[in-house]
Amino acid sequence: MVDFIDQHKDELGVEPIIRALQGTHAQIAVSSYYAFKKRPPSARSMRDEQLLPKLRAVYEENYSCYGVRKMWHAMNNQHAEAFGPIARCTVERLMKNLGIDGVRRKRKKPKTRSADPETCPVDLVDRRFTAAAPNRLWVADITYVRTQCGWVYAMFILDVFSREIVGWQVTNHMRESLARDALMMALARKYRDGEDVTGLVHHSDRDVQFRSIRYGQALAESKVVASVGSRGDSLLTG
Repeated sequence: MVDFIDQHKDELGVEPIIRALQGTHAQIAVSSYYAFKKRPPSARSMRDEQLLPKLRAVYEENYSCYGVRKMWHAMNNQHAEAFGPIARCTVERLMKNLGIDGVRRKRKKPKTRSADPETCPVDLVDRRFTAAAPNRLWVADITYVRTQCGWVYAMFILDVFSREIVGWQVTNHMRESLARDALMMALARKYRDGEDVTGLVHHSDRDVQFRSIRYGQALAESKVVASVGSRGDSLLTG
């Protein structure tokens, strides 16, 4: 409570703040406030003042992402010799005083959406992931990776014959352009190298990104044949 009054006394004054707090759980007497201010600092508060800059330095040295548990271990590893054992509750309290916290990763996995099976092309692969030559069968898939900054989505197109990734894209979203950009990369590379993709089978699962109008148009314009299997059977691990 004293800290709160000290933070606002220059703007509002000590006595007006104390009067406003009367009748609340935070009420304090004027005499108690000034008596506390005259009291010599406790051993804990003096230790806290020494620990605070050390704690902030450790936090910033570790990319400002450590939570209480990692900060507790780091502080004891680096400063226990000077300060003695540092309790976890002490680290937690000082972190709150500094207004710092660890990076919290989202636990919820992204959800994918599937197109209606009745609107999808037939399955021309039937899980036979083999090809006699390049540009006969491509398989496409979208995966996601959790990072400190959130979920990252990656789209890959693999030539089954050579096991070469012919197109890819990485973004922070799962919009249609994620898949289409990877497809356009693959097709542009083949055209640039003078390779013919006519009749090539493009196999994927039923994710809506693969069933978008623009994705289908890109396949049709290149005379690539779409093939769609059940959920998960176009994984690049085949």
